[in-house]
Amino acid sequence: MKQDQMESCRQAAKPLTVERVSVARLPTERGEFKIAGYRSLISDEVFVVLYKGELRADVPTLARIHSQCLTGDVFGSTKCDCGPQLHRAMELIEKDGRGAIVYQQQEGRGIGIINKIRAYALQDEGADTVEANERLGLAVDLREYRQCAEILFDLGLCQVRLMSNNPLKIQAMTEAGLRIVERVSIEVESAAAAQGYLETKKQKMGHLLEMIK
Repeated sequence: MKQDQMESCRQAAKPLTVERVSVARLPTERGEFKIAGYRSLISDEVFVVLYKGELRADVPTLARIHSQCLTGDVFGSTKCDCGPQLHRAMELIEKDGRGAIVYQQQEGRGIGIINKIRAYALQDEGADTVEANERLGLAVDLREYRQCAEILFDLGLCQVRLMSNNPLKIQAMTEAGLRIVERVSIEVESAAAAQGYLETKKQKMGHLLEMIK
């Protein structure tokens, strides 16, 4: 990484509006990671980070911003691809020996779990994910990513191989000052119940999904 790029990255990292609270070991079925808790200094939001290996500013490193999905990550819902994406990201980091996943608590693209269940009810009646939010008077996507980028800076990263299919995340990380060296597809095999959801993400939200025609 060139000196001017390194300096630009250092400048982008300051001042931080998040702080690291604690770090611990986390052995998992997909390898051993460190788990860190962060909190925002400007809101009541908290973040969890899984990371592994030596994280250096001059080494392009696997990174993912994963938005909380209680239904997919915890309950194993087949209506979305969130849980399998999270697990795939962990597997890729374990294989590579280094990387980080910032887990942001912005359920349902920022609308919260209760509104997400309300949107699910509208989807049961035939609405897609975008239409359901609009019928509830909610934005399609309310998520903010700046503090996620700050956490990656705090971990020591400047260059990332971003594991994402979402062009808005790629744009947000770039605007925050991270250098996106590579986009790593995080497309996974999905159940039939998720097909409509994925088609809507591709057609209406521009997600980069090659497996969806």
